[in-house]
Amino acid sequence: MTKIDDLPIRDELRGQSPYGAPQLDVPVQLNTNENPYPLPEPLVARIAERVAEAARHLNRYPDRDAVELRTGLAKYLGDTTGFAVGTEQVWAANGSNEVLQQLLQTFGGPGRTAIGFEPSYSMHALIARGTGTGWVSGPRNADFTIDLDAARTAIAELRPDVVFVCSPNNPTGTAVEADTVLALYEAAQAAGPSMIVVDEAYVEFSHRASLLPLLAGRPNLVISRTMSKAFGAAGLRLGYLAADPAVVDAVQLVRLPYHLSAVTQATALACLEHTDTLLGYVDRLKAERDRVVLGLRELGFEVTESDANFIQFGRFADTHAVWRAILDQGVLIRDNGVPGWLRVTAGTPAENDAFLSAVSTVSKEL
Repeated sequence: MTKIDDLPIRDELRGQSPYGAPQLDVPVQLNTNENPYPLPEPLVARIAERVAEAARHLNRYPDRDAVELRTGLAKYLGDTTGFAVGTEQVWAANGSNEVLQQLLQTFGGPGRTAIGFEPSYSMHALIARGTGTGWVSGPRNADFTIDLDAARTAIAELRPDVVFVCSPNNPTGTAVEADTVLALYEAAQAAGPSMIVVDEAYVEFSHRASLLPLLAGRPNLVISRTMSKAFGAAGLRLGYLAADPAVVDAVQLVRLPYHLSAVTQATALACLEHTDTLLGYVDRLKAERDRVVLGLRELGFEVTESDANFIQFGRFADTHAVWRAILDQGVLIRDNGVPGWLRVTAGTPAENDAFLSAVSTVSKEL
């Protein structure tokens, strides 16, 4: 039987594993940071209306530049952050992963380097590898904040073409202070210049404000967002970025023609009509997250401060054994490979109760 490594694949892909979380049939699944609340029925009905209208024109290509959608996303960003951005500053793609891929296709690639501060979102390194971009793992402190002095030194020495900052950071949940991003930006421009990509996939769940206003006067800064988390639309696959208009022009050099289907655009536009309702679910999840944090601490666990819809907790001598023990209680969480730590997504009250019950049972055996 032919194996992957029997094929003439690129050397940097040999021995690698695809990204993915275990999808197991258990009663409570809290491992992929999904929003647990289904879309409200009025929104479902509106999606059906918009998709039905789009279906009447599926013999034609969709709007290649997704202007109406980008305009809606720009309005959402302005309404929720108080920082106005124009349509020409926003770009959308199939999930934030495609946004990141397009950025690396444009600013990375063979002979170029990207740096991220790990542990962080593992797709940053995987997309870098997939685009032929060299990857460097940057330093973090023991509390999972970015070691700024060491980061400055690494940027000065390596002169990376792309710097990734994840805020709130996945899997730790920690947010990044604006001053840290500004310091990294200045270091990168002095060494490069290079692009700074701030991945704000979970920012709607944060106690801190978005870093979007930092775009002012910084053409090499990019803010990446998604509709998968706060909008409860993981199945939609819609990500977007905000940046200087020149960045939007640049990523269009590598985008595939008509990369966003008419159905995707119609569905996303319907979601943008219901942001008040969807952000109400975010408030519920933030309250549930804080309740789970309190419950874990009462059980004696260490918990990393979370600004996301998930919680990193520990510490464990054998994380996989604890993960398995919780799974045996019917609750699936995530072992991200961070030594001593596990991650759980904030779910519905009932799901969170089941998790706390399971982890309480397991804690008695540790």
